[in-house]
Amino acid sequence: MWINTPFPFEIPKGFPPPVYQFRNNLRTKQGFELGRKLFYEGRLSKDGNFPCSSCHQQFAAFATYEHRLSHGFNNQFSFRNAPGLFNLAWEKEMNWDGGVNHIEVQPLAPLLDPHEMAEDLNQIIEKLKKDKDYPNLFNHAFGSPGINSQRILKALAQFTASLVSANSKYDQVKRGMVHFNQYEQTGYTIFLQKCARCHREPLFTDLSYRNTGMEIDSTLKDYGRMRITGRREDSLKFRVPSLRNVFLTFPYGHDGRFATISEFLEHYNTGVVQSLTLDSSLRKGIPISENDRFYLISFLGTLTDSSFVNNPLFSDPETGIKKDASVDKH
Repeated sequence: MWINTPFPFEIPKGFPPPVYQFRNNLRTKQGFELGRKLFYEGRLSKDGNFPCSSCHQQFAAFATYEHRLSHGFNNQFSFRNAPGLFNLAWEKEMNWDGGVNHIEVQPLAPLLDPHEMAEDLNQIIEKLKKDKDYPNLFNHAFGSPGINSQRILKALAQFTASLVSANSKYDQVKRGMVHFNQYEQTGYTIFLQKCARCHREPLFTDLSYRNTGMEIDSTLKDYGRMRITGRREDSLKFRVPSLRNVFLTFPYGHDGRFATISEFLEHYNTGVVQSLTLDSSLRKGIPISENDRFYLISFLGTLTDSSFVNNPLFSDPETGIKKDASVDKH
């Protein structure tokens, strides 16, 4: 008998309604667990060495620890930094350039990219069909036998859309459970003055695309949003990243050029490159003194969600949570 256990999606207090609401992909315990297993499954890549989790590690808020660019098949690198995966249910477009407009098809980009997982969907399906467990897991998740690309993508979406980060110290302050210390409160005030225009609460991004004055990398030649729209006015515009878990998701920027938060803040202070598409709010940069930087970094530390990166619900079902002795990059 097919037993499908509902697994309701809870919207955190203070968050807006999500874009993805599981209407045509009802979240169930069986579907979520299948998606989690697939997320950590090496056989989704050509040589078996690069599951989704190889570029999206839980201890790094599902970003890539210390790697500037995503690393994939045959020791190749992609041309972008892997962003942290959390609160994806609130995003109507994915990736640094918004080139994917639905969470259920987002995995196709890394799966098929020759520099990343480099696999073919038909090959993936055949590998999963030959496995002793997957046919039953798909049957339990969807109520009938069969493994196909649509079911693979729906199961992955049940998992990735469930990666919600909303229990940092900042969130607990907003819920009245704890208080900022003096440094954090001062930093929060500075954040509201200098950063909140683009990094809007509670997601800490407005999900827009902006040219923030980064000089183009002469090797990567990444023009951002313009690659998707073909419009010159979108040249060098990239998605505004969320600042949640920013202590964990280094290096920073679409190409990982900034190793520390201090480096990134100094870019806004003195390094903004003028161009025709530069965001209007950055024409004079963002003056950030040494004192401002100290307090601002103190506040940004309150956005680390330890319960998220240590949640066994999101960890590899085979090996559990993988710890790392990394130091915060300030």
